Amino acid sequence: MKRIEFRGTALVDLRDFPQSIKRDAGFQLDKVQNGLPPDDFKPMKTIGAGVVELRVRDESGAFRVVYVAKFESAIYLLHCFQKKTPKGRQA
Repeated sequence: MKRIEFRGTALVDLRDFPQSIKRDAGFQLDKVQNGLPPDDFKPMKTIGAGVVELRVRDESGAFRVVYVAKFESAIYLLHCFQKKTPKGRQA
């Protein structure tokens, strides 16, 4: 099983998620640690090779966990945030 390494403010940001989101994100990350794909994810090739966006939702909103799992030693959590704008919305 791969360990999880947090970068920047990812751990603090993840801890600020609602409890149900933290629970689901933890379950999905456990799957990744064991070599399985999460239920809802999107490769983020524009950010970098191997970067993945884990998508978790509940009644409080949509949340994202951006990570890299391509390295043998660890999964690196890069960014955790709540999605604020609907898909396709332009500023």
